[in-house]
Amino acid sequence: MNDQPSFRIAMVVFPGLTQLDLTGPYEILNTSPAIQVDLLWHRLEPVSAHGGLILTPTETFDTYGQPDVLFIPGGPGVLEAMEDDALIAFMVEAAKNATFITSVCTGSLLLGAAGLLVGKRATCHWNSIDLLALMGAVPVKERVVEDGNIITGAGVTSGIDFALVVAARLLGEEAAHFIQLLMEYDPAPPYQSGSVDTAPPETVERINGLMKDTLAKRRAVAEKIGREKLRL
Repeated sequence: MNDQPSFRIAMVVFPGLTQLDLTGPYEILNTSPAIQVDLLWHRLEPVSAHGGLILTPTETFDTYGQPDVLFIPGGPGVLEAMEDDALIAFMVEAAKNATFITSVCTGSLLLGAAGLLVGKRATCHWNSIDLLALMGAVPVKERVVEDGNIITGAGVTSGIDFALVVAARLLGEEAAHFIQLLMEYDPAPPYQSGSVDTAPPETVERINGLMKDTLAKRRAVAEKIGREKLRL
C-alpha cells in the first residue's frame, strides 16, 4: 500500500451533518498512507454534527485547492447547506477536475443542488431518494451506485461499503480487502430491519411520521433548485 500514489480527499463538513456519514468513510479511507483526508468548511473553527460531536476542519474552501476526491456527507443540516452559495460554488469548482465526486446519504442532495447529478444515476437515504429526480438525477435504490466518476452511497451505514468501493477505485481491490479485514467489517446485524423493504411496516410509518416536516422542507428546496437554478 505504501507504493501507491497519493490522493487528496476533501470531506466537506457543515453544522448538523450526520457524523457517521463522514466518520465511517473517514476511518476507512484514512487507513492508507497513500490517502490524505482533509475536513473542509468556511472557517477553521469547530463544527457541531447532529447529536453534538465536534469536528474540527483542517482546511477552508478558500485555501484548499483541487481535491482528487470530493466527498459530501448528509444529515439534518443538509437543508441549509443546499442553499449555501459559497459551499455550492466550491463544490462546482472542485468537481471540474476531481477524479471522483462522491457522497453518502442525503449528501447526494447537495450534489444535486450543485447541479452535479443531472442525468446521473445516484442513491440517497431511503426516505429522501425520490427528491433526487427533482434536481435532474436518476434515483437508484442500491447501497452504492457508480455512474462515471460519480459514486454515491445510500443511508448512513452504507458509507462503509461506499468507502471500500472508493478505496478499491483509488488503490486497487487488494488494498480494499486489506482495509476491510483490518476493520473486521463482517456485518451480521441482530435484526433484519435495516432496509425499508425488510423493516416492519409500523417502523417505516413511525420514521416517516417523525421526518414528515423535514422531508417537506427538503422537497420544497429541491423543487426550487430544480426550477430556478437548474431550469428543470
